[in-house]
Amino acid sequence: MSASDTIAAMGSALGPQVLEACGALFDAEQRELAARVPVLTADCAYGPHDRHRLDLYRTVADHDLPVVLFVHGGGFRLGDKGDAGSWQNAAVARTMAEAGFLGAAMNYRLLPDARWPQGGEDVVAAVEWLRNNASDHGGDPARIVVVGTSAGAVHIATALKRRPDLPVAGVVLLSGLYGYTLLDAKDEPYYGPNEDYDAKMPREAVASTGIPLFVCCAQYDPPRFQAEFLGLMAERLERHGVMPNGMILSGHNHYSMAMHIGTADRRLTDEIVAFVRSV
Repeated sequence: MSASDTIAAMGSALGPQVLEACGALFDAEQRELAARVPVLTADCAYGPHDRHRLDLYRTVADHDLPVVLFVHGGGFRLGDKGDAGSWQNAAVARTMAEAGFLGAAMNYRLLPDARWPQGGEDVVAAVEWLRNNASDHGGDPARIVVVGTSAGAVHIATALKRRPDLPVAGVVLLSGLYGYTLLDAKDEPYYGPNEDYDAKMPREAVASTGIPLFVCCAQYDPPRFQAEFLGLMAERLERHGVMPNGMILSGHNHYSMAMHIGTADRRLTDEIVAFVRSV
């Protein structure tokens, strides 16, 4: 059975078993990528918390490279920037390095310690660190693109809400939550009471921003994430007269969409690389 057939059989389910099964589909290719692209500089401290760390990846000895920062998902509770022994999440930064960019992968504060809007604040802090330090590692601080999946996309959108002038050249949002659907009870520990949810969501920020956007969801994303994608695309069209760059990625689910980046299926990779070069 092919990877796409296996993913189709999983449907739109979430959970640790689905996550593990998706990881197994891409493990061999991602381990090869990890061997090709070792970390350039590990555990750069962008803030005071233990989780305020990011890793950098580069494959070309050049200067003024576009910088691509990846913000992992994990339901506000889980996730890590990855390392030599754990390719998940690091794979996106490694793939961007192979494309000729300075790739970065960050950690951020998690539940039970973190609460809204701390994830977004951590993204702002990481971007500021890159603005101040990317040139020391071959990057161009004026060309930073942030890429986030699931909770990571939420944190990037929250960063836009907190800092409408966030100093980035572009934003890539993969299966995020922006405020077009109701609060899910499992997210209440992060957001707080339901009556505060609408005021905390970054819908207005992502709908109005002038920063170039690339927005994506997966064919087998849960309906809530698909509704968020469609809501954002429709509002951008209404407000701006044109939809942002975007795609519905066929043959993938909520986990595999970011997890497969760096494998032979280059559809999303090529779209992101082209978007980074365009901005």
